[in-house]
Amino acid sequence: MIDPAVLEHTQKTGDFTRLLEDIPYARWIGLCCDRFGDDLIFRLPAKEENLGNPILPAIHGGVIGGFMELAAEIYLILGQETLRMPKIVDFSLDYLRAGLNRETYAECHLTRQGNRVANVGVVAWQKSRSKPIATARAHFLLEG
Repeated sequence: MIDPAVLEHTQKTGDFTRLLEDIPYARWIGLCCDRFGDDLIFRLPAKEENLGNPILPAIHGGVIGGFMELAAEIYLILGQETLRMPKIVDFSLDYLRAGLNRETYAECHLTRQGNRVANVGVVAWQKSRSKPIATARAHFLLEG
């Protein structure tokens, strides 16, 4: 569970350092986040440990999925007025092309948020936004 004080700090300052350090998987894969006005762009750096196919070399599909799921969750947490921890209900991922060993980006969009459920769309790309490597839909239960 993420410390609510860390969430509040991140929401107020836009500094994601403490938040990402508190999530072991985010720290392990090297997830980064940058804020540009109201937009959040998530980054996954090129990293040998994230490879699933060293011959191509391509990022492991599970790393891409975990990166996108974490991006959706962080996006949802920080986009709410009240700090509530979402619980993943469903995550559907479409791999569109190989994610090569280079910096990968993800952007999230809230497609629906009610009192108890939220839906987030995620697009991941590498060199060009117009050529995504994967898209995902995440459904969360909001508690608190």
